[in-house]
Amino acid sequence: MRKLLISILTFTAITSCEDVIDVNLPEVETRLVVDGLLRVDKSEEFVDVRITMRETSVFFDENQPTQVENAVINYGVLNDSGLFESLSFSHLVEEAPGTGVYVPDPNFSSDQRIRTASAEPGVVFVLQVTHKGKRYFAQTEYAPTVPIDNLEQGNDTFIDDEETEVIVTFTDDGDNDNFYVFDFMYGEFLTVEDEFFQGQQFEFSYFYDDKVMAGQDVTISILGADEDFYNYMDLVLEQTQNNGGVFQTPVATVRGNVFDVTGLDNITVLDNVERPNDYALGYFAVVQEFSRTLTITE
Repeated sequence: MRKLLISILTFTAITSCEDVIDVNLPEVETRLVVDGLLRVDKSEEFVDVRITMRETSVFFDENQPTQVENAVINYGVLNDSGLFESLSFSHLVEEAPGTGVYVPDPNFSSDQRIRTASAEPGVVFVLQVTHKGKRYFAQTEYAPTVPIDNLEQGNDTFIDDEETEVIVTFTDDGDNDNFYVFDFMYGEFLTVEDEFFQGQQFEFSYFYDDKVMAGQDVTISILGADEDFYNYMDLVLEQTQNNGGVFQTPVATVRGNVFDVTGLDNITVLDNVERPNDYALGYFAVVQEFSRTLTITE
């Protein structure tokens, strides 16, 4: 970090006498950004539904909250024909004006909260959004996971002595090919698949840099994931590590599962609409979460 700071200061000193040049950047079409990761804690009665809607800005500007005309989550079990056998709804409304955060509408005629009992393997969730006259559609299946068996602090380092090692242990479900996403706080995530330890207990180390100090609590979560969400997170992590977190600035080159279906008659065949440039950024997923907290000792 010190070397980087010196380089920046040196560059600033060299260029401080240069003339300021205004560059006219080309206008680019803005896109809707959906942060729709819903974490299901089965010990709670309701799913914590909070979906953030933002809009991309030009180049170096931060993405800003945006308001949508309509947002609703449909969920149920699909039959062999791809139709819902029974269908439930959760209508969303902006939590506070200007935040872009959408939650179940507390003023609706019926309770719009989603019970955690509704989130079971095989249940499909569909997010439908209307934004600036365009319709967006995202479909995902609830992804269960396994708990963390053990969480402890280690003594090893990976790169330098300022790191803090945490050792995570969990046991894979041997009945399926499983994918996992680990959340280590501070916008740090890790993707894991069970290709080499299916049905077995697995232990690995994760190293924090100087973000954590003695006496500080860190909460580590294991999230369920289907293969599509795993692949999405894996690609985003490659492009956003050390850049503020995977949900802070979605990468335009990584396509999620939120599609622009404006004017389409059939929105069930999302990969064959012949409109490759019509989509929003971000992802909609409903996943089970288990968390454990560790107090750093040194």
